[in-house]
Amino acid sequence: MRLNEITVNFWYNWRALRLSTIAVRVCVLLLTIITAGAGLAQTKNPDCWPSFRGDPQLTGTSPVSIQPPLKLLWTFHANSAINSSPVICDELICFGSDDGFIYALSHDGKLQWRYDAGTSVEAAPLYLDQTIFVGTLEGILLALDANTGNRKWKYTTEGQISGSSNWAWSADKKRKEILTGSYDYNLHAVDATTGTPLWKYESNNFINGAAAISGEMAVFGGCDGYLHLVNTITGMADDTIDLGTYIASSAAIRGDKAWFGNYDGEFYCADLKQKKIRWKTGGGGPFLSSPAIQGDRVVIGSQNRYLFCYQAETGELLWKYKALGKVDASPVIAENLVVVASSDGRLHMLELDSGKEVWVYEIGSQITATPAVTSGMILVGAHDGTLYAFGP
Repeated sequence: MRLNEITVNFWYNWRALRLSTIAVRVCVLLLTIITAGAGLAQTKNPDCWPSFRGDPQLTGTSPVSIQPPLKLLWTFHANSAINSSPVICDELICFGSDDGFIYALSHDGKLQWRYDAGTSVEAAPLYLDQTIFVGTLEGILLALDANTGNRKWKYTTEGQISGSSNWAWSADKKRKEILTGSYDYNLHAVDATTGTPLWKYESNNFINGAAAISGEMAVFGGCDGYLHLVNTITGMADDTIDLGTYIASSAAIRGDKAWFGNYDGEFYCADLKQKKIRWKTGGGGPFLSSPAIQGDRVVIGSQNRYLFCYQAETGELLWKYKALGKVDASPVIAENLVVVASSDGRLHMLELDSGKEVWVYEIGSQITATPAVTSGMILVGAHDGTLYAFGP
């Protein structure tokens, strides 16, 4: 081979190697950007608590750091008991009341609008895309404009709605669907924009809690004593797990595991991939509270007046804290603190590691609603018809 041919071949080989190296670097850079973007998309907004448990997986965690003691910032009075857990996003606070109204307040507690639902509203609202989705005890699912309170659509079930709505993507990721359980035994999926029914999944008894969403799976317990794993695209059951007694509260999902309690005082960890129970514990009272999961700790309240903290992977009891009344409200974990309300009329803060009480505020009226926890304030409603806002 002549010298100029060798030179040309060397040039082409070197250029191909150079382009290949650049291509690899570009791919790595794009992968890094995509991965970072995915991480950012999953990061919670510390100023937004958009649903009953803060996220579609119902983990009950907030990314904020709370420094007790707190003070009472303001109160707002409805005309009847507040069983509905409040939500807050875009500086709009929303909750329902037994007086039949859905209220929207500004960040400083001033009434922005109210909507007459015609009957009691115990379910927590869902704030999604500038819309409030909330069910009533007459079985009506409402979609309200978050800015004006005007109704966008309504959807009718055949039983009361006590649990919060949740949402999931359609198969093509172009449409959001609202998932709501009803006492008509069905989990209903409707189009978030139009309220058009998409599918219904029928269980064998009342659905009291909210469905937790993990990818294309909705997970909920029913009063039929089963944990239901439902495909959110088809509305068909992926599987059911028989637990023998009814489940009134919601599950919390992380990864391929779900944690939940039943009315017999048993607490479970289920493997969603293998469709089986990993572990269960006994000795708790009836669980109407839903769990909060963070790190290796899962926390849940019970009607026997205790708040329990379990080791998430093994079910080992790490600590328990006794309130003076039932703990039907669901706890919220904010970094190293647990925020929980009880029917003795108190709002408590405990150390997540030890269960030691670090702050308590006596409201003096029964509380069954779950607090909303953001960087600016903690909100909770009570049976005296008052919404309380606490802050630094």
